[in-house]
Amino acid sequence: MPFTRRGRCACAASLLALATTLAAATARAVTVSDVGRATFSDPTRIDNRWFPLTPGTQFTYEGRANRGEGQRRHRVVFTVTDLVKAVDGVRTVLLWDRDYNDGVLQENEITFHAQDDEGTVWNFGEYPEEYRRGRLSGAPDTWLAGTARARAGIVMLAEPRLGTASYLQGFAPAIEFADRARVYRTRLRTCVPVDCYGNVLLTDEWNPAEPGAHQRKYYASGVGNIRIGSAGKDAEAETLVLTKVRRLSRPAMAFVRREALKLDARAYRVRPDVYGHTPPAQRM
Repeated sequence: MPFTRRGRCACAASLLALATTLAAATARAVTVSDVGRATFSDPTRIDNRWFPLTPGTQFTYEGRANRGEGQRRHRVVFTVTDLVKAVDGVRTVLLWDRDYNDGVLQENEITFHAQDDEGTVWNFGEYPEEYRRGRLSGAPDTWLAGTARARAGIVMLAEPRLGTASYLQGFAPAIEFADRARVYRTRLRTCVPVDCYGNVLLTDEWNPAEPGAHQRKYYASGVGNIRIGSAGKDAEAETLVLTKVRRLSRPAMAFVRREALKLDARAYRVRPDVYGHTPPAQRM
């Protein structure tokens, strides 16, 4: 999901070289990882069984994470809006993600997903605003496919299977982003506050520059991401479970739409170098 961001490598040159090598290797080995070969006839209809994104659906996750101040209460509210935005020539669905530590907003983000004709869900970019003491401090990790050599990456495979090669989740050398994922286990059972689920898919994610730190995400068929955990030397040690899923009312959706459009408009002022190459978001 967009709300789980890996740490950045201190050595930009070495990460860029590593990411470039991995990207080239993946494009040869797993053709689905090359967005240039995908076709997007109806990209805003995202009905992948493991990651369905229906406009008006809101997911709330709660747990703990270390964002540099020790383990704190962590809550994420993830909403599928009814807005679309063209990124790198593809119409994408705009997702709104609010990230709280101890009840204080830490990150306010919009991301852009699309589904190709095979059913694979792609991430075309992120605009994550960072907040300190309640005030906007910037959006340094902004990236959009088609700008500054960035390209889209895979959020969820159309048919995730054990043994499938790992895949890039996005490639943005300007911000040293080249995270990868793979199918780790299948047919699991796990319970979260919302419900208990069988036939659960587990993926493993990592930053190639920090191979010892891994994030594990659990996906339930027809629901999406239901649990997040960590493994290895993950400094954030983020744990989240799905605590609520709801369909928003018309007034609630109107509020979501207004707030997401404010973020979209503000991005042109905060990061014109990246965002200025895209048209404004609009309703579906």
